[in-house]
Amino acid sequence: MSDLESLSAQILEFYEKLSSWEHAVARDSPLTLPQTHVLEVLGQHPPLRMKELAAKMGVTTGTLTVVVDRLERLDMVARTPNEADRRSVLVTLTERGRALFEEHHKHHLDLARDLFAALSEDETRVFAGILRKLNMAF
Repeated sequence: MSDLESLSAQILEFYEKLSSWEHAVARDSPLTLPQTHVLEVLGQHPPLRMKELAAKMGVTTGTLTVVVDRLERLDMVARTPNEADRRSVLVTLTERGRALFEEHHKHHLDLARDLFAALSEDETRVFAGILRKLNMAF
């Protein structure tokens, strides 16, 4: 097996484990995984237009509308007029949505803490730098 094939297999294995973890956490949540992902994106970014949010989620605005409609009914997000462009609205977290985001984000921090406990501080810094570069390549 070449280095590239080995790396690809390792990435796939890590992705599968991370997905399993995420699904396990989602089972304890009142939201679906796509709804949780919307909260994650909005929790880490200022209010976003639907088009911007859809791009960050990797879905169409039509697909996103269904998810945001449901989150709005659950009082997790709110749509507000965009003062800069009156043709669009901004989606933002409500107080309830922010609380659920914070709770879910804590799970991510706990996972990161557990994962990186296996690495030295230097290895963690190197890994973070490599991950930053890979994320920029996307």
